[in-house]
Amino acid sequence: VGDKVMVLARSGLWQEVVTVPASQTFPVPEGMSFEEAAALLVNYITAYMILFDFGNLRPNQSVLIHMAAGGVGTAAIQLCKTVENVTIFGTASASKHEALKESGVAHPIDYRTMDYAEEVRKISPKGVDIVLDPLGGSDTTKAFNLLKPMGKVITYGVANLVTGQKKNLMAMAKTWWNQFSINALQLLHQNKAVCGYHLGYLDEEVELIRNVVAKLVNLYTQGKIKPKIDSVWPFDQVAEAMRQMQEKKNVGKVILVPEAPKEESKKAEN
Repeated sequence: VGDKVMVLARSGLWQEVVTVPASQTFPVPEGMSFEEAAALLVNYITAYMILFDFGNLRPNQSVLIHMAAGGVGTAAIQLCKTVENVTIFGTASASKHEALKESGVAHPIDYRTMDYAEEVRKISPKGVDIVLDPLGGSDTTKAFNLLKPMGKVITYGVANLVTGQKKNLMAMAKTWWNQFSINALQLLHQNKAVCGYHLGYLDEEVELIRNVVAKLVNLYTQGKIKPKIDSVWPFDQVAEAMRQMQEKKNVGKVILVPEAPKEESKKAEN
């Protein structure tokens, strides 16, 4: 009672009081803010397991990170930097490229104005060792084709379905139609791997997740990772917070808190 904890839950956290099993809580390390704690678990567990458990990231390899300025993207960049001489390609809109370079992305690519697969090939004709794919649809096919022999694509989302504030049935149909499909024999001939990851379906794997969190907390206390907070929004501005992400303006994590941060409420009073 009274311990500060980080909580891992599939849903139901947009409220002031929540109940979760004790096994889904983790002590907040010394010196970590509540905002950082909120930004750590989902993004960093996902990035860690994709890169190391599935990706088997090793020194001198290359990684393509889509949505590199988002929550999982920024976590993945920091984790790549814990391994020697990893070359990072990152897709994001041009306005975020400077921030990406500062964080360690060697080759930021503006996916809006250029074909990211072509850009990767210009720099690395053989392709890359690992592609982190949160996009789905035809982009998973592009990811697979960009892999070097013994390369791996890890798909962990279908962001192509999300095109704005309303459901876009055409986008959904197109993504479904273009869904990547491959059989075991093709994989065998290509010397490549395809992995699927969804943290929400690892609820029962308490020990597995606990071990990953322990490693992440260790990296945090060593100063090797630090959650990047884009912005903090009170509950009554949830629509604006969502818009920040939908319009792809965020660099790092968008955080919701029950009330406005004190500095902002003072400004409002003035």
